Amino acid sequence: MSRDDALVAAGVIGVGSMGSNHARVYSELRGVELVGVADADLDRAGAVADDFETGAYTIDELLTRVDVVSVAVPTPYHADVTRQCLEAGVHVLVEKPFVDDVSVGEDLSALATWHGVTLQVGHIERFNPAVRALDGLLEDVEPIAITANRLGPPLTREMGDGVIMDLMIHDIDVILSLVDAEVQTVAATSTPDEQYATAQLTFDNGVIGSLTASRLTQQKTRTLDITTRDRLIRVDYLNQSVQIFRQSRPDYLRDKGNIRYRHEVVIEQPMIETGEPLKYELQSFIDAATQDGPVLVSATDGLRAIDVAHRIEASADATAERVEPAESHR
Repeated sequence: MSRDDALVAAGVIGVGSMGSNHARVYSELRGVELVGVADADLDRAGAVADDFETGAYTIDELLTRVDVVSVAVPTPYHADVTRQCLEAGVHVLVEKPFVDDVSVGEDLSALATWHGVTLQVGHIERFNPAVRALDGLLEDVEPIAITANRLGPPLTREMGDGVIMDLMIHDIDVILSLVDAEVQTVAATSTPDEQYATAQLTFDNGVIGSLTASRLTQQKTRTLDITTRDRLIRVDYLNQSVQIFRQSRPDYLRDKGNIRYRHEVVIEQPMIETGEPLKYELQSFIDAATQDGPVLVSATDGLRAIDVAHRIEASADATAERVEPAESHR
């Protein structure tokens, strides 16, 4: 297959639901050519390749053809596939969660540095236009508490990860990016089937983070509330919108000799230029890989989110162990 050498050659390894979206976006980005895909399911790889008029290859074959690649295989295979890509000198975006083992992720980060290639982690919510707008909105604001709710109905497909590592980790990463401090304490609980979980984080600067993730809630919700001394900033990931609720001064009104109390809330809604987060994410990755742009979600960021997610899982497990003996005596 002939190609324009001026174009960035991109590929995708693992073309399930998320990987096929990566393939679609690469095929749409200006200055990028989707040169191929790879998947353990050869029929699936062939079908996706046909959809986007590209080739289906083995991983080894694909890595000889690409400058950049997305790794969207199941999480247990992230480390091996990412290592193979880095050793081939290919820039890599690996879907979240980065890896199962933090120490393995640290080795991969060092390997990327050694080979002089970009390694980015696919925490897509960082590229949600509403989240990106927070940079300006929080410039002179100190959060007191941040509350995240990521809720939805049961899935019709099998999921290998529980809600903490699959869903909550999105909000863990966003909160860690907003709070310039280390997590001091973690308290969490979850259902035995790991389909519903709640967690509370306290940071060493006093900020409190509260997170809930669910695959048991019939209404899909994706929100982030940031509480400060004088306002509440609410992010709706789904609508890509931000609302700011400001305190107003109370009024005491005299009505026919009676005094009434009134306290109005001032609501602002900044204009947000909406767009597809995955396109922003992959464009950022391309820029980092080919133009020495910043890596907006680094391996270090991905590992920090995993470390906190593991602490939440451990706390939830410990809570379950304390509850189980009490239930057995009923």
